This record gives sequence, C-alpha cells and structure tokens, in this order.
Amino acid sequence: MSVANTFETLKANFNADAAAGVDLVFQFNIEDDGNYNLTIADGTCELAEGDHDDPSVTLIMNTDTLNGIVSGETDGMQAFMAGQLRAEGDMMLATKLGELFSM
Repeated sequence: MSVANTFETLKANFNADAAAGVDLVFQFNIEDDGNYNLTIADGTCELAEGDHDDPSVTLIMNTDTLNGIVSGETDGMQAFMAGQLRAEGDMMLATKLGELFSM
C-alpha cells in the first residue's frame, strides 16, 4: 500500500469522540517516501503532505513500519523499542495515536 493510501486509511479510522478538546499535530517523516502531517483539532482531523511548522511530535519511520502500525500488525511501542520508529518532541503524545485512531 502506498504511503498516501496508508494515511487515507488512518484518517478514515479517526475517532472524533476521542479527539474532543484535543489540539495536536503529528508530523510523520517517512524515510523512504515523503513527509505528512495530521492536525487534530477539537474533533477534526486534517491530513496534509509535507512538513508542519510546529508539530507536537514528529514520528520517523520507514514505509513498512508505518503500514504495519496502521494495519495493526506492528505494535508502535515494540517498533519504538526495536529502533524502527523514532520520536522527536513530546514522545508521550505518540501514545495517543492509538486512542485517536482505531487501528
């Protein structure tokens, strides 16, 4: 699956109820593809290609890791521990992805 399709799948699995009152920006730097960001603001989710000016957290991984996490085949915390996923910024926010998106 292409990275763009993976992000569309992620956006389709957005849980608006869990995002009420949340204001976060997840920056995704996909090492073997491109960069994307998801802006979560009070129950909405906007996907954009490229870099955000002020992300809350930046997640760095390759396409296989991204696809595995979104499909549920890969546990994000295990990927982080194995060095397949790096985070810059508020790393605790990365754990919120599972609450905001049903994977």
